[in-house]
Amino acid sequence: MNVVDSSGWLEYFAEGPNAKHFASAVKVPGELVVPAIALYEVFKVVLREADENAALQAVAALQKGTVVDLTPTLAISAGKLSLQHALPMADAIILATARAQGATLWTQDVHFKDIAGVKYFPRK
Repeated sequence: MNVVDSSGWLEYFAEGPNAKHFASAVKVPGELVVPAIALYEVFKVVLREADENAALQAVAALQKGTVVDLTPTLAISAGKLSLQHALPMADAIILATARAQGATLWTQDVHFKDIAGVKYFPRK
């Protein structure tokens, strides 16, 4: 199972230098877990940088995977991970979701560098 964080999705959609790293995870929806907060983050950025139609198309792509809502158990786990790794709220929720699903987290967000279970690709 795989979780692609918001930075990975945005890189993939923009066809940026690291897009190829995320393509293998994104293109297998049956193995893709999507934290609900990633829908928020991706929608917001695409809406800001393009338009609502593009933002809706982006979140439709995310929804091809299995969307996981924030539950009380995930919220508590995210709180612990946030303190343990000094992660912002959304990043902690994404990591907690990946761990709860036994998934690998794919990212280019430096907050995740050196965390177990994460495939980190430095931004180019």
